[in-house]
Amino acid sequence: MDIASRLVPLVDEGLGNSAYLLDVGDGRALAVDPPRDLRALRAAAARRGLRVAWAADTHLHADFLSGAVQLAADAGAQVLASAAGMRAFDHRGLDDGDETDLGGLTLRAVATPGHTDEHLSFLLLDGAAPVGVFTGGSLIVGSAARTDLLGENRTRELARAQYASLHRLVQLPDATAVWPTHGAGSFCSAPPGAARTSTIGQEKLGNPLLAAGDVDTFVDRLVASLGSYPAYFRRLAEINRRGPAVIGGGPQLPALSVEQVRRLAADGAAIVDVRPVPDVARGHLPGSVSIPLRAQFATWLGWVIEPGVPVVVVRNPDQDPADILWPALTIGVEHIVGELHGGVPAWTAAGGDIVTTRLVRPDQINAPVLDIRQRSEYTAGHLPAAVHLELGELAGRTGTAPAGPAVVMCGHGERAMTAATLLERAGRRDLAVLVGGPGDWAAATGHHLREGQ
Repeated sequence: MDIASRLVPLVDEGLGNSAYLLDVGDGRALAVDPPRDLRALRAAAARRGLRVAWAADTHLHADFLSGAVQLAADAGAQVLASAAGMRAFDHRGLDDGDETDLGGLTLRAVATPGHTDEHLSFLLLDGAAPVGVFTGGSLIVGSAARTDLLGENRTRELARAQYASLHRLVQLPDATAVWPTHGAGSFCSAPPGAARTSTIGQEKLGNPLLAAGDVDTFVDRLVASLGSYPAYFRRLAEINRRGPAVIGGGPQLPALSVEQVRRLAADGAAIVDVRPVPDVARGHLPGSVSIPLRAQFATWLGWVIEPGVPVVVVRNPDQDPADILWPALTIGVEHIVGELHGGVPAWTAAGGDIVTTRLVRPDQINAPVLDIRQRSEYTAGHLPAAVHLELGELAGRTGTAPAGPAVVMCGHGERAMTAATLLERAGRRDLAVLVGGPGDWAAATGHHLREGQ
């Protein structure tokens, strides 16, 4: 069977993850690590006339809510997952070596702990021949997934388990395809690479972690590569264990009047402005937080907005509510209560004040720079004298940001606007946002970036 033509990778560029849809050849399909946002998977299945009969989860995901329970409810899919995960919903619990007949193909569970305790990889066999392995958060392209999600006190222990799991996987034939879940852009990978799939042979040749001569070297290399990760990662694994709530029909974004928004804000709701940076800069609601609607929207929504807080959305008419609601639900944000009807124009027409934020080009910087990128980005190259404070830490540490006028910067401007509005919400009014990043500054000024801390 030509597996390559029957396997559909479904990439979420924002979360950096891949789900997979496998046509097993008889009108049925296997979904591996499906997200709660099933729009792409359902469209792919519909185009091929497939019914999802099995939904396999490699682990208790911390970075997204699984769509397996939804597929079971909607399509009668059998959920395949590790017995050690003790999931609290109907599923087939698998132990190492257990097999599932896919109607001519076989799916074999392979215990690969490390990223999580109960992690399984799924080896796809055509007869007795290995074809490919769904490695989830174990072996990923050029690396291995992080091992610190269960607490700092277990990081090195789980890294040792990850070492054993990777070395078990590389005993497979070199031609065996490697189909990871985590990839470029995922905070579960350490570090991300460009390619999303590989082969066992390619990983043996090019994965630097596999080149580690012993387990201690492997552990040191893996742990040294770990950076921060979104706050919502600490909540989702348990929700996945219990089983995310089944969603009936599509989620809705009710219209809210200006007065309703005022009351909600007064009661502690978060106002999230998803419009592009230039629109936010021209005017946004006082106290609102800018999280531009783009591939990375969900990551930052879950990172900077407190869990359980009601969320009111401000959007432009051409921004699809589904592109706001489904990504939010996928990372466990369930409390989007509605949107400001009529947007900012309705707010100002009702006499509401707005806040403006100045945008500056790289050659216009005339104040200290606050760099809110990830640590790895900052150390790779930053402006001399820039103060570094990661965006993910800023919501809880606005008081530690340097006082006085500042230019907030990231790689392009979207995260910087999020940071600026968080600081404005805390009372700052002397901020500007850099349109561009450190490379643009170096090109515009002819100065060199500084590396390291």
